Amino acid sequence: MKKIVWSIVVALLTVRAGAFELKSGQTVTVSCDTGRTEPVVKSALRMLTGDMAKVLSAKVCIGKEGSIIVRQDGRALNNRKEAFRLQVSGDTLRITGSDAHGVAYGLLEVSRLLGVSPWEWWADATPAKLSAFKLPDGYVNEQAPDVEFRGIFINDEDWGLMPWASQTYEPWVKGRIGPKTNARIFELLLRLRANTYWPAMHECTQPFFLTEGNRETAKEYGIYIGGSHCEPMASSTAGEWPRRGVGEYNYVTNRDNVCHFWESRVREVAGQPTLYTIGMRGLHDGAMNGAKTIGEQKTVLERVFVDQRQLLGRYVNRDVTKVPQVFIPYKEVLDVYNAGLQVPEDVCLMWCDDNYGYIRHFPTETEQRRKGGNGIYYHVSYWGRPHDYLWLGTFSPALLYQQMTTAYDRGIRKIWILNVGDIKPCEYQTELFMDMAWSMEAVRRQGPSAHLGSFLRREFGDKAGAQLLPVMWEHYRLAYIRKPEFMGGTRTEEPDRTYWNTVRDLPWSNDYITRRLSDYQTIENAAEALAGEIREDARDEYFQLVKYPVLAAAEMNKKMLYAQQARHGLCGWEKSDAAHDSIVRLTQAYNALRGGKWQRMMDCQPRRLPVFNPVAHTRAETPMPQERAYLYRWNGSECAGGDFTLCEGLGYEGKAVQVGKGKSVLFSFHATGIDSVSVEVSLLPVHPLTGKSIRFRLSLDGTESPVTDYATQGRSEEWKTNVLCNRAVRRFILPLKRQAAHQLILTALDDGVVIDEVMLGDR
Repeated sequence: MKKIVWSIVVALLTVRAGAFELKSGQTVTVSCDTGRTEPVVKSALRMLTGDMAKVLSAKVCIGKEGSIIVRQDGRALNNRKEAFRLQVSGDTLRITGSDAHGVAYGLLEVSRLLGVSPWEWWADATPAKLSAFKLPDGYVNEQAPDVEFRGIFINDEDWGLMPWASQTYEPWVKGRIGPKTNARIFELLLRLRANTYWPAMHECTQPFFLTEGNRETAKEYGIYIGGSHCEPMASSTAGEWPRRGVGEYNYVTNRDNVCHFWESRVREVAGQPTLYTIGMRGLHDGAMNGAKTIGEQKTVLERVFVDQRQLLGRYVNRDVTKVPQVFIPYKEVLDVYNAGLQVPEDVCLMWCDDNYGYIRHFPTETEQRRKGGNGIYYHVSYWGRPHDYLWLGTFSPALLYQQMTTAYDRGIRKIWILNVGDIKPCEYQTELFMDMAWSMEAVRRQGPSAHLGSFLRREFGDKAGAQLLPVMWEHYRLAYIRKPEFMGGTRTEEPDRTYWNTVRDLPWSNDYITRRLSDYQTIENAAEALAGEIREDARDEYFQLVKYPVLAAAEMNKKMLYAQQARHGLCGWEKSDAAHDSIVRLTQAYNALRGGKWQRMMDCQPRRLPVFNPVAHTRAETPMPQERAYLYRWNGSECAGGDFTLCEGLGYEGKAVQVGKGKSVLFSFHATGIDSVSVEVSLLPVHPLTGKSIRFRLSLDGTESPVTDYATQGRSEEWKTNVLCNRAVRRFILPLKRQAAHQLILTALDDGVVIDEVMLGDR
């Protein structure tokens, strides 16, 4: 079937020949036959109408002349899905889309040009009023997505989105995230040029498709509904099986009822955009029932594929290869896949990070050639071991950028899903992720720091945005070293709960603690001072996007670090206690914004973990470590030469470097009077890009170290340590020759090696 190309002509009162111009208070006539328009276009048109009213006090009228032009043209916009073109001819703006989604994104591109933020509702980003808006004759703006399916996953919603939705925004049905809330989420997705949604799926929340109005709202906004690795066939199994399943959720012993469970859902949603997850896991993010060994699981999964695809062929499309499907080899299912599981060629393989931002598997050359392509499921919020990070959105934009550019370059371009927790407070990370999915090269031309700067200038103006960039960049750098949620030295879901639920010292010297407290105080003071320079109607937004995250992170560091000092008698407990109280007050202020609009959205103690409590007044039993004096300490970019790529903003000092396979970097130094040195190499704790190893070797004055592999397996103790501090460390003792000048060379033996710091000390 040829593509349908939609074209909307926006005709305006003639104000000036040779330019498209809107003036405040004028009526704007949009030539569009809404009776023939797909729902997603109507939704976007409604959003644009509201935006014009806010920015220009303009009224939009829908006219009949020059209505939507529908023509069969598979060549429009180079056959790209969801593409659009804005083009000005004289005093007319023509918006052309390659399909309905393309038209919708084109309409909302006009909103962006008017200065309307994607976060106009979700972060109360009030657009500035304009007296006029103009585009010159000949203006052309053509765009198309790089990734076909782009979206978010609402997850771990128990302490944010669910209580807010069910008790504040659309009360009072317990556990409901209903159509009113989802309409707001879908508006955000369209503004971010996204098209896919994995709904919340915890047992505390009513399942998406069992909540009246949700599926109709998804159709209204043209959103593909999908599901995670344990939610096959558009069924939120954990919440739905107890309600509409029969017997045990066990394909081996209860196949007919399990298949009926899937069939009834597929039959129900066959007429709307759906991204079907195939395969099977257990009810609660665990391994499937009835198949114990990897071999047994492999056999069962291959039978499951056949049954599921027969259902899709029966109800959705006889040519099942035309139905969008994804298989997610997550946790134990990855072992089954690696054992030779045969996944149908047209099904997208979706890879995952390790829940802390490090992608576990990149497609092989064979996997890159698959018809179904490759996808990614990525976290900027997480519940689980070694420790949750559900409270503050401090995930490093530099790490997000580095991992997702690597994923894109290695062929992961079909589906991108971001686990955003409750959306708030991961607003910026969500936009960065979606911008890369839409146009990787546009973001790559900027780099992560410039992208953040553009975001801040758009939201708060050029002057304030420029002043805020170093504040937010430092905020993310400090949290990269250790997230606020990790500051108690505690862990979750460990066998020895008594030990790991006890707040303890971090392995830092008092000198480092003092510097870290000073660094946080600097950005806290700056965030407070800049608040007075933000225009009045943007101050609620500023509190949400800047002041709360910066101050709350700073106060959590104060609470824990002053407590560490107090345990050693270096200060009183009042500073730690006051910091805890500050966090409580900040959170109360957040939830009170806009007359309580966000009441119950922000919870400063999700899962009620020990790190969020006031710190118990105890005495330390062991002394704090002393800061080690190094002979030399370099960040990656301070090498004296070599072949490397700077990873902007990545690492403890934001100057890590990536070294390609077979390439080297050189560090030069002088030392006399010693016959050997200790060398400590800190690296980004990435997983192998290919194979199972990620190796490097050192050479000091020609003496080589053993080959070192720092790949981790599963949830090993080393992996836990690495992800809590965002580094892998290897230490060596190497001999020095009798000369003053020395050369230390680090050679990468596999792709993906990223060097953060190199420290040289005497033995």
